[in-house]
Amino acid sequence: MKIRNSSPPPASFQLAPMIDIVFLLLLFFLVTYQITEQEKDNRVSVPTSSQGVQSSRVANEIVINITKEGEITISGQAFTKESLRKKLEKIVEASRLAGEKADNQPVRIRTDADTSAQTMFEVMDEVLKAGIWNIRFASRQKR
Repeated sequence: MKIRNSSPPPASFQLAPMIDIVFLLLLFFLVTYQITEQEKDNRVSVPTSSQGVQSSRVANEIVINITKEGEITISGQAFTKESLRKKLEKIVEASRLAGEKADNQPVRIRTDADTSAQTMFEVMDEVLKAGIWNIRFASRQKR
């Protein structure tokens, strides 16, 4: 007569699926890091402030970079003041069509510390003319 062993087989830990998950997470974080870094223009050195903080990004935030020469860029694409306003007006119109509150579109202006205040105010005027009121300015903390 054969006696059966009623204990279950020992549990084993499979390493291959765990490695797959780790690589997928690594890939996800690398891709999202590249997207956020793409919006920053390395030629722009934002001004410092004793109260400057690195605030968290808001969903669908538009980052406008202004170099010290006065060049305006969004995600590496250069704009004139007029073309910037037209692009922002299209974004506002698309928000309205989607049923969202269009004037609440977040915009962050990253201006170089050596940019003239006049250029910064002209860009801010174009953003306001497009119908966007939710504007933030980038700064960094003094070291």
